[in-house]
Amino acid sequence: MLLFTALTVLGTDDKNLDELMLKVKNSDLSALEELYKLTKTGIYSFALSVLKNPADAEDVLHNTYLSVWVSAHMYESEGKPMAWLITIAKNHCYRVFRNRKWNDDKTDASETAAEDFSTASDNKATIWEYIGLLNDDERQIIVLHAVSGFKHREIAELLNLPLSTILSKYHRGIKKLKKSLIHGGAFNE
Repeated sequence: MLLFTALTVLGTDDKNLDELMLKVKNSDLSALEELYKLTKTGIYSFALSVLKNPADAEDVLHNTYLSVWVSAHMYESEGKPMAWLITIAKNHCYRVFRNRKWNDDKTDASETAAEDFSTASDNKATIWEYIGLLNDDERQIIVLHAVSGFKHREIAELLNLPLSTILSKYHRGIKKLKKSLIHGGAFNE
């Protein structure tokens, strides 16, 4: 539980974020700044869980908010502004994957992530080390739930997977994390 306490972002309600998005839609730069402050941790965590590279995740973070500013006029208030932000971030993550493939970059992302994390605090590095032990789906689902505050049903819609699959992968990932915490970082599949 300590792991998830450390990952949990102080929540803001969707209504507040929705109001900020509507202000951004009306070209209010201070609203974009406030939106960034409230949601940057969730967006960065999501991008890092997908890309496994802090530098790429940071690029996605910043590109996400640039895209928000440029395409705010298309935002329609449906009461789920964080889902809209995550969708934009997800699209930027896919671009990074396409660029990696295009450039045929053979750099091992997990080694790069490990090097970049060495400058971070020990606790933060330890948390991401344990999360890095999960497979991609489990990591994305746990980060979306624990960090970004999405409900399992919302994650299912966002990732286009059945709710039962989301719940199964979430619980399997939690079991792996608990086991790795107890056994010092190793677990058997």
